[in-house]
Amino acid sequence: MKLLRLYCLGGLLAVGLFLAPAPSQAANIRLGLGADYWFVESATFQFTLGVETHLAGPLWLGGRFGAMLVSSPDTLGIPIDLVLHLNLTRQFYIEGLAGPWILFEGDTFRAHGAFGFGIQSGKLSFGVEVGYISPEPSIGLRLGYKF
Repeated sequence: MKLLRLYCLGGLLAVGLFLAPAPSQAANIRLGLGADYWFVESATFQFTLGVETHLAGPLWLGGRFGAMLVSSPDTLGIPIDLVLHLNLTRQFYIEGLAGPWILFEGDTFRAHGAFGFGIQSGKLSFGVEVGYISPEPSIGLRLGYKF
């Protein structure tokens, strides 16, 4: 009888461990490099740090900020964006971004909004971003590494 109870208890423990919810995914930290052509005949280069947290299914919400160099005239800045990231498959993603970009010369605050898409392989991602940095549109490339 004791042996039967032990087997039942062991079986219940095994079923409980099998049915237990998986631990939630922690936030991702992503380092990024970006280069954009800004249609005011200028280029921007960014180094960013992003943090993303899992919302539901393939949807992630996060933010990114960093340092930026704008050419013509040479100016430094801080890009800040709210990011909504959607993994379509294990290899493809799309994302929407919006936020202020702060420049240290001329018009200090610039509105930024963009749509990005690309491929990801493990921790590395590569994509294209099409958007708007007031007062003109922009298009650029992104490279990211997720920790």
